[in-house]
Amino acid sequence: MPRLLRTVARTAAIAGTATAVSGRVQRRQANKWSQQEAAQAPPEAAPAQVAAAPAAPAPSMIDQLKELGELKEQGVLTEDEFAAQKAKLLAG
Repeated sequence: MPRLLRTVARTAAIAGTATAVSGRVQRRQANKWSQQEAAQAPPEAAPAQVAAAPAAPAPSMIDQLKELGELKEQGVLTEDEFAAQKAKLLAG
């Protein structure tokens, strides 16, 4: 009987060690794969950012002031509204 208990205990110890080592190997591999995926992701995202960059340029301050002047001449803006928008443009 003691021999059987020793064999069972040895088997349990070996199985426990094997399980621990196997789990550690799986965690290392998972970390390695996630790092490889993360390293490969930015090159795919970079072309999308480059493609989005050539959007229509924002109108210059002079163009905006000209447009405000035209709106004032057409009667769409009052003198006070024109002055407020002009001050906003010049301040920003």
